[in-house]
Amino acid sequence: MTASVCEPYDLAVVGAGSAGIAGAVAACELGLSVALVDASAQTGGQFYRHPAPSLGAVRPEALHHDWSAFRDLRRRLAESDVTHLAGHHVWSVTRSDEAVDGPWTVHAVIGPDGADERSARVRARAVLLATGAYERQLPFQGWTLPGVVSAGGAQAMLKSGLVLPGRRIVVAGSGPLLLAVASSLAAAGARVPAVVEASGYLRYARNPRALVTNPHKAAEALLHGGALLRHGVRLRTRSAVTEVHGSDRVEAVTVTRLDRDWRPVQGSGRRIACDALAVGHGLVPQTELAVALGCATRTLPDGTLALALDGLQESSVRGLWAAGEAGGVGGAELARVEGELAGVAVAVRLRGSRVPAGRIRGLSRRRDRMRAFAEVMAAAHAPGSGWPGWLADDTDVCRCEEVTAGRIREAVAELGARDARTVKLFTRAGMGWCQGRMCGTAVACLAARDGDAGPPAERRPFATPVPLSVLAALDEADAESAEAGDRRS
Repeated sequence: MTASVCEPYDLAVVGAGSAGIAGAVAACELGLSVALVDASAQTGGQFYRHPAPSLGAVRPEALHHDWSAFRDLRRRLAESDVTHLAGHHVWSVTRSDEAVDGPWTVHAVIGPDGADERSARVRARAVLLATGAYERQLPFQGWTLPGVVSAGGAQAMLKSGLVLPGRRIVVAGSGPLLLAVASSLAAAGARVPAVVEASGYLRYARNPRALVTNPHKAAEALLHGGALLRHGVRLRTRSAVTEVHGSDRVEAVTVTRLDRDWRPVQGSGRRIACDALAVGHGLVPQTELAVALGCATRTLPDGTLALALDGLQESSVRGLWAAGEAGGVGGAELARVEGELAGVAVAVRLRGSRVPAGRIRGLSRRRDRMRAFAEVMAAAHAPGSGWPGWLADDTDVCRCEEVTAGRIREAVAELGARDARTVKLFTRAGMGWCQGRMCGTAVACLAARDGDAGPPAERRPFATPVPLSVLAALDEADAESAEAGDRRS
């Protein structure tokens, strides 16, 4: 295997969603050379997924909220000198030498699934991480049946493939994403008998200032709420899907009332017929690349970890910025503002670019206002400590390694496990293909004897699976680079 080396750039941006594009374009417009590195073949990230041209979608914007903002970003990107490296799966970011301001190297494998016999290294003076987030899943009986998909996955199927996961779809979990998913599915022709929200919405009212200063969020809620009313979708709060029924695929779900701590209320279960379930319990910031470099993190009100960033989006590691969901889940508009702020800050640092002070102040104020609302949102939909009460001992928690709740409870009660890492050693929970992204939260909660589980904070050397041939090629490339340097000297 050979590794291509892309250099030199002033800035390498990892992630081509709203934050990444905004940061790349802002930095480029201020004179920086920029590489935009992303795993997908198309820009837009998870939020602005859109069909491939071959599908012939006439109006892809009909499936998106605030499409005009993305269209503007995409136009600016096309008109800029940003180098877009699509199909590049970043597995590590390293500093090339020990100097505080030493150059960075972004390591990636290439191809639709990252398994091609090709790799790349992108070198830059600074890095902006716009890696987004992934969905948090809490297990329940039957969640491995065909027809159970993540809430974001259902939306991705619709946006990217113009297909539905079923014809009669229950949407469940917690968080504002549920309303958007349900309204999109209903508008596309699916029957949505219920949206099942484990939390309520009254906690938003405890922070009126955040609501008043973010009227667009209220407008979004009204938009989705109106769509649900038009399509006859019932909203059930303080409830959860606690069991899925079916033999070969989903045939029905049991919806159970929850108390304030998310404990199931005995005798409150109600069965709803459906052929698919879209479920998700919020989003988790994707921070593996930054945490591997020693970046400081902070705990969000919903118990997840996000990067700790300063007022200009720089992490605790000098020269490494972040924007969007990696610093805390807050939506596409916040991601765009943070990305632009980070891109401007990098340009000022590296090139001394002259930027009107009003631009930075304006971006910072907008960022702070929307970030405050994001904190309220995280607190409102934080999982309660009692949710493991709906897990039977034979419920699979780690689907990759087929580890049940009973085995995890045994590791805690009989083998003395005190945290998720020890449970992993005893049971292999979290050691499968997803590396704990699907089961990490559940394992941590089951391992916490007092019910107060801290977020897992594991440092991983690789953010994505990497073929051994890629690692071998790194040694060969380093040797060739050293020989070239000797010849030049």
